[in-house]
Amino acid sequence: MLISAVEVLRERGAAGVTIDEVLTRSGAPRGSVYHHFPDGRNQILAEALQMAGNTIGTVIDRDSDGGGLPLVRTFVEFWERLLAESDFTAGCPVVAAAIGPIDDEPQLTEAAGEIFDRWRAALARAFTADGFDRADAASLAVMCIAALEGAVVLCRSSRTVEPLREVAQQLEFLIKSREFVRRNGLPTARASTEAPSI
Repeated sequence: MLISAVEVLRERGAAGVTIDEVLTRSGAPRGSVYHHFPDGRNQILAEALQMAGNTIGTVIDRDSDGGGLPLVRTFVEFWERLLAESDFTAGCPVVAAAIGPIDDEPQLTEAAGEIFDRWRAALARAFTADGFDRADAASLAVMCIAALEGAVVLCRSSRTVEPLREVAQQLEFLIKSREFVRRNGLPTARASTEAPSI
């Protein structure tokens, strides 16, 4: 039932996760809902969101020791595979929960925020391990998550993984550029405006 709820959350958002839809997809008997989920739909939604967040979070946590750029690549590969397998019907369930009507499911918005915080922290650790200071690492982590999540939305709407690949290329350029600047420093404004000596 939870796997089915995650699928619906990815495809239709929180509003689409109904007990009837979960039962139809999972084939579970109606009586099992309140046995396993005594709080009904709200509990199914909350647990499905946590399950989805943990699935992606586990992938991120597992690969965070390898550095920021490999971790971004892992994230891209994960989404390329999921989008292709779902025929571009699956988006990010955490985004779906985060942008849902806050009045209807405020606990989902809060839970989505906690999941995004976990992902940001893992990416920031990876960038810190690469030698970036904490502020730059945190900023890069936010940029990567925002860009990749936006790319997933574009992939769904265009039914191709090209936006994700293009965003990944730009992120790789950004990360490598920031790393170059970190290692070599920026030229001073005076030095950069002086004519080169012959």
